[in-house]
Amino acid sequence: QVRLVESGGGSVQAGGTARLSCATSGYHYCMAWFRQAPGLEREGVATLQTRGRSTNYADSVQGRFTISLDSTELTLFLEMNNLKPEDTGMYFCAGTYDSSQRCGSLNQYSYQYWGQGTQVTVSS
Repeated sequence: QVRLVESGGGSVQAGGTARLSCATSGYHYCMAWFRQAPGLEREGVATLQTRGRSTNYADSVQGRFTISLDSTELTLFLEMNNLKPEDTGMYFCAGTYDSSQRCGSLNQYSYQYWGQGTQVTVSS
């Protein structure tokens, strides 16, 4: 059973920074961060291909967020800078073993494994 466990959420003031971590029990071909605000659909934030480290970002976070993976390939990070109130939401880590498709999808249905989420609240 593959597990993903997020940590690092909390309350931050607008303009501040936060760093999320996701510990996984297994290797994934592609990993991603998603977020969901109350009453809204889950949206993709950033993706990372484990081998090669290619990344993809949602337009709303491009230039402010950075996704990365540690050398063990078992901990995924999301560095968030210049946070805005609209970044508020539950942040989820996701992974997939499916290498038949190009990594980079921001569609939640491309990922089979999910963490329980960590809350990020940005106040103005």
